[in-house]
Amino acid sequence: MADLIAFFSRNGQNYVRGMVQDLAVGNTEVVAGIIQRLTGAELFKLEPLQEYSRNYKECIAQAQAQADQQRNARPELKRCPESLREYETIYLGYPNYWSTMPMVVFTFLERYDFTGKIYPSFCTHEGSGLGSSEQDIRR
Repeated sequence: MADLIAFFSRNGQNYVRGMVQDLAVGNTEVVAGIIQRLTGAELFKLEPLQEYSRNYKECIAQAQAQADQQRNARPELKRCPESLREYETIYLGYPNYWSTMPMVVFTFLERYDFTGKIYPSFCTHEGSGLGSSEQDIRR
């Protein structure tokens, strides 16, 4: 069986080392690439149909107050794997968005049956930790 790294990552303005910087590749995508080199797993980038703003302040407003989290939104994905049957391990990567995962990751998780799968997760953050994301994944 194969392994998959499903991740959401955002380039553009990001909070890095205490300041907003413009990134060509998002932090979570960098980590996903390292895991891919170590494991040989296939990469799959979760991309919302309606992308978040590249502007950091606008993005955090979209992710929390204006839309996603307060509405418990499930943003549509541009594409999804047809099935996860062929994968034994599915690494799940995401940045911490307001103490949990971006809602697009919830969309992905709710689409599939993970029974019998191994699904380690990894979370990028600037010191805020995992928040409630571990419990949210279990649910």
